[in-house]
Amino acid sequence: MSTATVTRTPRGADKVRPDPRTRSQRRRNAALGLLAWAVALMFFLPVAWMVLTSFHAESDAATNPPSLMAPLTLDSYREFFGAGGGASPWPPLLNSVGASLISTALVLLLAIPAAYALAIRPVEKWRDVLFFFLSTKMLPVVAGLLPIYLFARNAGMLDNIWLLILLYTSMNLPIAVWMTHSFLAEVPVSLIEAAQLDGAKLSTILLRVIAPIAGPGIAATALICFIFSWNEMLFARVLTGVTAQTAPAFLTMFITSQGLFLAQLCAASFIISLPVLAAGFAAQDKLVQGLSLGAVK
Repeated sequence: MSTATVTRTPRGADKVRPDPRTRSQRRRNAALGLLAWAVALMFFLPVAWMVLTSFHAESDAATNPPSLMAPLTLDSYREFFGAGGGASPWPPLLNSVGASLISTALVLLLAIPAAYALAIRPVEKWRDVLFFFLSTKMLPVVAGLLPIYLFARNAGMLDNIWLLILLYTSMNLPIAVWMTHSFLAEVPVSLIEAAQLDGAKLSTILLRVIAPIAGPGIAATALICFIFSWNEMLFARVLTGVTAQTAPAFLTMFITSQGLFLAQLCAASFIISLPVLAAGFAAQDKLVQGLSLGAVK
């Protein structure tokens, strides 16, 4: 009967030593995390400064260097909403809401069928068509301002909210077609062919087959078009007066010959930014999911 020799291993020899590459990867991730926080703070600080200034009195907001510990007040917000007898902000805000929502709806109604024709049923030289759409965004807005102004004046459409809706629709349509094409290209063609074999019409295919799959991408496109329309100021400033004035054009009223009302301007800017911030926060999951589908490749 043979006896087996048992070899003892040194204590702790069975522990796995950490890989140097893993430690360097952790350091790299930590450095990237710190860099991301630094960039986020760099973009957040101006917004925080604007909000803080909006709660200061005009005399404190105009000090140089700025006074961080100045007493807080709501006077600027009261002035913005017309407590001091100034112009009411509600008509410009309602004009911005109407122009942004209606133009975004029109953009989607036109962009989705166009993207369907280019992605699912591509025409000949569809890439050239897409690049033509994108090339229209390369024209400087100022270059088309005078012709559009002359057209609006001769057509009697100055200070008309429908002129802004038409302009916002035409300005956002190229980028919407480009983005929606990327989203619809991810839809499996087999699903569309199966729906066609079952006798589904084009409207049914768009609503029940394509929309659920490309829904995040369409939501991201709608949000971006809404933001572009809401923030547009050049056409709104030149082509409108009182009736069709939008919220960004309303901000210029705080820069007068008497000086810059900085606290009121910050309060107005913060309030006017709230709808865009709320829409972005509500649709942030759809926005991230939609953009990751291939809109920015």
